Amino acid sequence: MSNIAIIGGSGLSELPGLEIINKIELDTPWGKPSAPITVTKVNGVEVLFLPRHGNPHTIPPHKVNYRANIWALHKNNISEIIAVNAVGGITREMSPCSIVIPDQLIDYTHSRADSYHEENLTEVKHIDFTNPYSESLRKKLINASNENKLDVVSKGTYAVTQGPRLETASEVKRLEKDGNDIVGMTSMPEASLARELNIDYACCALIVNWAAGKTDDVITMEIIENNLKDGLGKIQRLISAVINNESLIK
Repeated sequence: MSNIAIIGGSGLSELPGLEIINKIELDTPWGKPSAPITVTKVNGVEVLFLPRHGNPHTIPPHKVNYRANIWALHKNNISEIIAVNAVGGITREMSPCSIVIPDQLIDYTHSRADSYHEENLTEVKHIDFTNPYSESLRKKLINASNENKLDVVSKGTYAVTQGPRLETASEVKRLEKDGNDIVGMTSMPEASLARELNIDYACCALIVNWAAGKTDDVITMEIIENNLKDGLGKIQRLISAVINNESLIK
């Protein structure tokens, strides 16, 4: 079975050289995942795909069953997760269609089930979350981008907001003062749940709009979808490059 998984949108099912082998439906102690897990082969490497928002895309960020999703991948012996996230750009270099590999996050979410260690405990579980994203997996993404001449921003801080609404201009001002570079709704509690299960987790963030107040333009789904479409090809190339490097190692 594969040791690498991708969490993201349906566009990732169009990776070059991808062969769909099987779909896995399973339940977990925390309910069902967002969708069946798709088992694929890319360049000879087995890779699991899980659409975070379901297939079709019907689950809003605050309603995703993050515990079930990460647990389902864990039960399939995954050791690495590359999470693809659509985000808004806050600071100057975070322009639409750019790809960011963040190294830090600040969690502004609330009321999300965010731990496997809450009930019937023999001891309280604490995880070291100093560096929320796996540095080894981040380096794989950055090295693959360099080797394939893909321009990525190699670090940044991800503000994780509750959603599903977008932020106000004043909220974005506060996020920037807090030291955030990008804003999205889905990196938490994915990252911390993966850490609890000792899974290397890294984020590949695609900027699909300027955050609220950063331009005079109204943020529309048309703008977001157009930038998503434009940037998805670069995401696909980057992930294919990482997987190809895995195939060379094997």
